Amino acid sequence: MKFFSNFFSFTQELAIDLGTANTIIIKDGKIVVDEPSYVAINKHNGDMIAVGKKAKLMEGKEPADIKVIRPLRNGVIADFNACEQMVRGLIRMVNKGSHLFSPSLRMVIGVPSGSTEVELRAVRDSAEHAGGRDVFLVYEPMAAAIGVGVDVTAPEGNMVVDIGGGTTEIAVISLGGLVTNNSIRVAGDDFTQDIVNYMSRQHNVKVSDRMAERIKINVGAALTDLGANPPEDYIVHGPNKITAMPMEIPVCYQEIAHCLEKSIGQLETAIINALEQTPPELYADIVQNGIFLTGGGALLRGLDKRLTDKIKIPFHVAEDPLLCVARGTGIALQNVEEYTFLMR
Repeated sequence: MKFFSNFFSFTQELAIDLGTANTIIIKDGKIVVDEPSYVAINKHNGDMIAVGKKAKLMEGKEPADIKVIRPLRNGVIADFNACEQMVRGLIRMVNKGSHLFSPSLRMVIGVPSGSTEVELRAVRDSAEHAGGRDVFLVYEPMAAAIGVGVDVTAPEGNMVVDIGGGTTEIAVISLGGLVTNNSIRVAGDDFTQDIVNYMSRQHNVKVSDRMAERIKINVGAALTDLGANPPEDYIVHGPNKITAMPMEIPVCYQEIAHCLEKSIGQLETAIINALEQTPPELYADIVQNGIFLTGGGALLRGLDKRLTDKIKIPFHVAEDPLLCVARGTGIALQNVEEYTFLMR
């Protein structure tokens, strides 16, 4: 019976968080794909060699005939063809062994709120070329709010700060709309680059983006004093940028907090600017409800405390902040009729 159910199931519904760093696909309310947004392409014929984790593992190690690409930069598609191939490859993971024929796809995709019409069209076209029949777009801060559990249709102000890989989405939501929104291109990738630059400048050691990412995960912090239970120093291995001799350097969280100071300061300014544009009635609701932090950047140690102390409004790190946009996109997919007015 299951065979015939799959055989005749020609339409498949997928919710996709197409992120700069990671792409998450939800089917039937469950995460079925959670992979880095990477694709490896054969330079000679353009064929896809690998996608997701396998492609990311090739970065920096690939031979001359293979190119590893991150198709999305700053939250938008930078390489249309590579993005299409990546989406096809990730969707193939969903359907592996499940269907004799490729099903037609109904998709809801999260996009940055600051996307231009051209950028929105690029996402839609990429999804349609990858097999999407009905493609709906929902703004990421709206999806994040739904994923947190906020009633986005209520006549009440709620603020979400979604710190992704390429963009930070700052939005005040009420009555199913974005009352104020600010999409800035300062986010996780910038934190990573700050660490790369700091290690080169301060320790004369060359580190890759992947090593900088590991430093961020292990000792990334927004405060120089985390109080009890701070993370242990992280040992970094890399070549001296002048002599190329191997180096071993312990890095502490205080150093990383210092090197991220400028980028975090830009986030603070953007949040304050969004609050200044917020109508007084909604501002009062936000003070009462607090501000929700989502996205991978929300995991930066001490960020919620720093923002609370600076802005004098409670900041709450969402449960599983990495999955909030994906979860909200999945809920929107399951209730497309109810959330039609939110879609693009």
